[in-house]
Amino acid sequence: MGGKTEALDKRTFVQRWLPHPMLTLLLIVLWILLLNAFSVGGLLMGAVLGIVIPRVTSNFWPERPPIRAYGKAFVNMGLVLWDVVVANLHVTRLILFRRTDQLHVRWVTLPIELRSPEAITVLAGTITMTPGTVSCDLSADGRSLLVHCLDAPDAEEAVRQMKERYEARLMEIFP
Repeated sequence: MGGKTEALDKRTFVQRWLPHPMLTLLLIVLWILLLNAFSVGGLLMGAVLGIVIPRVTSNFWPERPPIRAYGKAFVNMGLVLWDVVVANLHVTRLILFRRTDQLHVRWVTLPIELRSPEAITVLAGTITMTPGTVSCDLSADGRSLLVHCLDAPDAEEAVRQMKERYEARLMEIFP
């Protein structure tokens, strides 16, 4: 038998049926939110989807990303959610009360120290989810991100904030 089959045989019953437990939980919660009402039937359907989708797609996942500190990962998710809300308010204020010619729209190059593809993806996604910034390209060597900023009077300050606020935290979460 092949190495992958032997590795699959070593998994526990729970690991076989819940290959990605956090994804299962997320799918259940998202299903309940999409229904916009809680019901036992909705919960059961969410559980079925939460079990079936990760199980069916598990062969397409190369391996679980290594995470050093789940607590810090949850704190980071809370921080990002907070930043999304605050940035939405800031961008709304910019759009409503500032003329276009007063905006400091610019492209900045964010040098990154992260090496894990998962960590770089989370960083790029975080930057994009935060209104007012969009990560647009990863350099061929994987050492910098090209980021578009809606209003960044000081490019160096924008880079410093992204590195301190997001990259430094991700370096503590991913190896």
